[in-house]
Amino acid sequence: MTQDFNKTLINEPVSDETLEKSGDKVLDQELRPNNFEEYIGQEQIKNNLKILLTAAKERNHPPEHLLFYGPPGLGKTTMAHLIAKETGSQIKVTSGPVIERVGDLASVLTNLSPGDILFIDEIHRLNKTVEEVLYPAMESGQIDIIIGKGPSARTIQLDLPPFTLISATTRVAMISSPLRSRFSGGVFRLEFYTEKEIEKIISRSAKILNMNIDEGAMAEISKRSRSTPRTANYLLKRCRDYAQVLKKQLTKDVVEEALSLLSIDRRGLTAMDRSILSTIVEKYNGGPVGLGTIAASLSEDEATIEEFSEPYLIQLGFIERTPRGRVVTPQGYAHLGLDYPEEKQIKFA
Repeated sequence: MTQDFNKTLINEPVSDETLEKSGDKVLDQELRPNNFEEYIGQEQIKNNLKILLTAAKERNHPPEHLLFYGPPGLGKTTMAHLIAKETGSQIKVTSGPVIERVGDLASVLTNLSPGDILFIDEIHRLNKTVEEVLYPAMESGQIDIIIGKGPSARTIQLDLPPFTLISATTRVAMISSPLRSRFSGGVFRLEFYTEKEIEKIISRSAKILNMNIDEGAMAEISKRSRSTPRTANYLLKRCRDYAQVLKKQLTKDVVEEALSLLSIDRRGLTAMDRSILSTIVEKYNGGPVGLGTIAASLSEDEATIEEFSEPYLIQLGFIERTPRGRVVTPQGYAHLGLDYPEEKQIKFA
């Protein structure tokens, strides 16, 4: 066991068969679909990709470079792995923050084999100097490396094997226009999932996990999953743990008990989400109030509120952003079980 653990630390390759036999295969990896038929949702993107991949295969050419963007947990990484499986290609995975220097990128690119897929996650965090080197690699399959310093420095141009770059980001606006334009295969935005799509994902995950779950329980988890598969699978696993420990069947009532224990309400709001709403209402008369003030009141980081809690509250229509700050809407008041103040009703009439 110690020997296997040391192998993992030094990143020696371990086959899927070995992982399955040892019982160490990552659970989330098991829940990922194995082909486009198993991938639920994102139908328009899948249809476009099928055409692109089929055409590239008929031309005996690697697919063109692709960029996927959207909120976390919608399946960007899964999509990249499915493309590798569909094309029968090897996929090399890295991320923007890891590639700190030009030499790091050169090492990754020169170790690719013909037809390989390079997946760069969070590409918006790529160093700008490194990004400049990536341009010719994507366009002409070449990379320029400077060797030496001062007057003796010289440039060497290396030819790269044909490859496909697939990138993912949660903040597409931070990707420079020159880099974005080089994704000739397409730039695709992953959309939030419907409740029915989430229920299908939960049903599939439950079968893989050998769980007995009724339709009411699946619907309840779906309602609270924030329209995101990753959140749905997380809630499913926590409900499974609760039912297992209490020796209960996974019914709607048990799901409600488990999610209540996690402080997740019927609309998927966490305790922090509700604290944001109640703070604006109780301390600042429903707003407008600035983000910094809200963060100070809750002793929470501004970025956490702005990037994690606030987008979902805006998506539900519980708060809105104004030039003067955040304001709780009538729907937000109703969710807290409060009446909307009469003096504010004119605006939303």
